[in-house]
Amino acid sequence: MKIDAHQHFWNYDPLRHDWITDEMSVIRQSFTPEDIQPLLAEHGFDACVLIQVQQSEEETTSFLELAQQHAFIGGVVGWLDLRANDLGERIDTFAQDNAFKGVRHILQAEPEGFMTDPRFIAGVTELAKKDLSYDILTTESQLPEVLQFIDRLPEMRLVIDHLSKPDIKNNSFDQWAEHMNVLSQYEHVHVKLSGMATEACWQTWQAADLKPYIDYCLEQFGPSRLMFGSDWPVCLIAGSYGRVLDSLLEAISELSTDEKNQILGETAATFYRI
Repeated sequence: MKIDAHQHFWNYDPLRHDWITDEMSVIRQSFTPEDIQPLLAEHGFDACVLIQVQQSEEETTSFLELAQQHAFIGGVVGWLDLRANDLGERIDTFAQDNAFKGVRHILQAEPEGFMTDPRFIAGVTELAKKDLSYDILTTESQLPEVLQFIDRLPEMRLVIDHLSKPDIKNNSFDQWAEHMNVLSQYEHVHVKLSGMATEACWQTWQAADLKPYIDYCLEQFGPSRLMFGSDWPVCLIAGSYGRVLDSLLEAISELSTDEKNQILGETAATFYRI
C-alpha cells in the first residue's frame, strides 16, 4: 500500500489562515479532497493521512467527517487540548472513530518550555495510554527541547514532522544532524521525509539540495522508521506534488524495492494502523 503520510485541507479564511503570507499567495485558496484525489491516483497512492492545520477540535471533527466520505483518507491526525482537565473523555469521544489516529500541536509556534511543561507531557502520555500516536512539529532550533520532551514520555508511537525543519536554504546541517543522531537512538521515534522543499530556497532548490538530509535520515533511522509525506498543499509554494515526490524518488533510487516500499507506505501503514 502506498500512503502519503502528510497532507492538509482547508477552507481559506484570511483571519484563520493569517500565516499564509503574500509570498505564499499560491495557497491562498481552499483545498479539498476533490483537489488531491487525482494527484494521489496519478502517482499511484492508495491513501493519505490528513493532518491538522488549525488548533481546533471543530477542525478535527470536520476532518473525521471527510474521512467517512472519502475512503482514500486513511487516517486523521487532529488537534485536542492536551492540557484540558477532561482530556481523557475528549480522547475517548474522538477515538470512537477508527479514522482518528493521533494528535498534533503546532509546537513550532510555542515558547521554550511549552512541550516540557508537566501538563503537556501528561496529555501526550494520555494518548499513549489510548494507543494513539503523536506528530512532533518543531524547528531544528527546538531539537534540544524535543530530546527532553521524548525522554519524559513513555514509549509510544512518535514521528518528527518535516525532519524538524532543518534550515536547508542556508545549508544548516551539522547541529541538526547531531540532534537527529541522538533522536535515532529512541527506537520508537519515526521521521517524515516531508516539508523539505519549503525549507530550501523556494525558487531555486534542486533535488540535490535535499539529498544529504534524506541520506542522513536513512543512515540513522533506516527505511522502516521513515515515511514520505507530500505536505500538500503547503508544498505548492516551492513546487508541484510531482516535483516534491520526484525529488524523494531520486534520493532513494538506489534502495531496494522493499526499502522503497517502506518509505512510500508501509512505515506509515504500520505507524498509523491503516
